[in-house]
Amino acid sequence: MRRNSQGGVARLDARSGGEQAGALETRGMRRRIGGVPGPAQADLPASLGKPLAALDWNRLLDIAIATVALVVLSPLIASVAFAVKLDSRGSVFFRCNRLGRGGRPLAMLKFRKMRNGVSGSPLTAAHDDRFTRIGRFLAETKLDEIPQLWNVLRGGMSLVGPRPEDPVIAARHPDQFAEILSVRPGITGLTQLAFANEAEILAVDDRMQDYLERILPQKMALDRLYVERRSLSMDLRILAWTLAAIVLRKDAAVHRGTGRLTPRRPRDPQAAGALADSPTWADSSRGA
Repeated sequence: MRRNSQGGVARLDARSGGEQAGALETRGMRRRIGGVPGPAQADLPASLGKPLAALDWNRLLDIAIATVALVVLSPLIASVAFAVKLDSRGSVFFRCNRLGRGGRPLAMLKFRKMRNGVSGSPLTAAHDDRFTRIGRFLAETKLDEIPQLWNVLRGGMSLVGPRPEDPVIAARHPDQFAEILSVRPGITGLTQLAFANEAEILAVDDRMQDYLERILPQKMALDRLYVERRSLSMDLRILAWTLAAIVLRKDAAVHRGTGRLTPRRPRDPQAAGALADSPTWADSSRGA
């Protein structure tokens, strides 16, 4: 009888413990559903804020604009592709060997501007005899850059960023390019706007030497400035100036210390030569 009594007490205690656990669980559910926040509910806003803070808004902007641009420009892309194919033998697109973010290889797309199979300097001249008829037009209007929207969509490039450089040239300045390549290279940027007319200002007799000694150091300085100060608002300003340059044919000058963009004032050739080494403004019309 005693064992039965103890067993009964044990069973009663177990039943009582189950009821208490059920009551606690019910109160916990009421607390989560009702107006009194539990610990998990109190942490909910913070947990929701983390994904929002981690979003790469520049990347989202790249995807949105590149997608819309490819759709809107699809008739133009098809027309240019047909013209390139009709004008000369060879492929429609040309893949340039460049360095991407982190020094990874980047096959930068362009419409082909040159005759199939030609060779020579990687730098083009304003009146390069390697251009096809349609290629010369594409170089003057910058329409050859449109296929790079595909590079942007795939994540190899950004709309705004340092201009992708040739690996052989970048190897001359590994420390500077290690910093520059910490971000995605871009279709447009401070350097691209400042040196929009680069082909016209390079020395005719030795374009590569002139580029390495005079142009490249200024480009690297502007690209490092962009990496240091890059922001969504800066990217939007650069995109606006790029649109003005394409649609309104309004070139920009870039302040070397701040990256500030202003309209490029027309200058006569003598004044341009005198200001070629200006330490303040980067402006391809005067070779700086």
